[in-house]
Amino acid sequence: MTHAPQPMTRWVQVFLEAQAAELDAATNTQLAYARDLQGFAGWLAQNSLHFATTSRDHIESYLIECEAEGLAKSTRARRLSAIKQLYRFAFDEGWRDDNPAIQIKGPGRDQRLPKTLDIAEVDRLLDAARNTPKEALRNSCLMELLYATGMRVTELVSLPVSATRGDPRMLLVRGKGGKERLVPLSPPARLALATYLAARDATEDAARANGKPPSKFLFPSRGKLGHLTRHRFFGLIKEFAVAGGVSPDKVTPHTLRHAFATHLLAGGADLRSIQTMLGHADVATTEIYTHVLDERLKALVLDHHPLAKSAKP
Repeated sequence: MTHAPQPMTRWVQVFLEAQAAELDAATNTQLAYARDLQGFAGWLAQNSLHFATTSRDHIESYLIECEAEGLAKSTRARRLSAIKQLYRFAFDEGWRDDNPAIQIKGPGRDQRLPKTLDIAEVDRLLDAARNTPKEALRNSCLMELLYATGMRVTELVSLPVSATRGDPRMLLVRGKGGKERLVPLSPPARLALATYLAARDATEDAARANGKPPSKFLFPSRGKLGHLTRHRFFGLIKEFAVAGGVSPDKVTPHTLRHAFATHLLAGGADLRSIQTMLGHADVATTEIYTHVLDERLKALVLDHHPLAKSAKP
């Protein structure tokens, strides 16, 4: 490079803009890239380096330092992925004549079985949502839809109300990368949705009469996003756990997604169908639930089989 390189903040900004425009990267994905690349840029600056002058050795030194700090394999793998994508983009844009990250192998990931809930625990969460002192219809609808469809929390809270009109048997969900998929609704979820919709529409009609514009979201909010936030729903589901006598440490929106998949698999659903409903690009991602089921069956045998009991000291 004969000209002075752009500031590292500019590299990150242009890269993220391209990700958003060309790949329709989700907001959460962009935020993760930004955090990881800002951390890497900070380390480079401390060592009088720049994205434009970084070598493979520099990147590997950074990853070694991340490991020395005790960062998990998954975190280090994610950081390397962000760095690799930045340098691929820089090479394509002509900012670099080479890609110093192309041959670096990541640390891999520790395969951990996802936390899940049994059916009785899910029932207690659903009951708690139905009996909340405020917004019971909304809360019941949120939980019934989450458990019936296995949606990601962002997909759920940002669901457009237009997708739920006409007592649908299926919902059209827009997922990661703008990919759309159909997910079936159970009878309890359809009932909770219809009941909540009637109350929501009455509230919206009253607001419209006072000159307020209608919301396009199923779960509207007065906040900047216009819909219930991920953060607020995370707090709500912890409240339901406490009220339902379920350990809050076990309960997040994602554990309901895991419960949806695990319970379907236990009920005889095939992996391909579950993959489609979860919106997984690769069936290998979905296969983790077979291991969850194996572990639960193993525990069931060890806890209840008479020979296993007699073998215990």
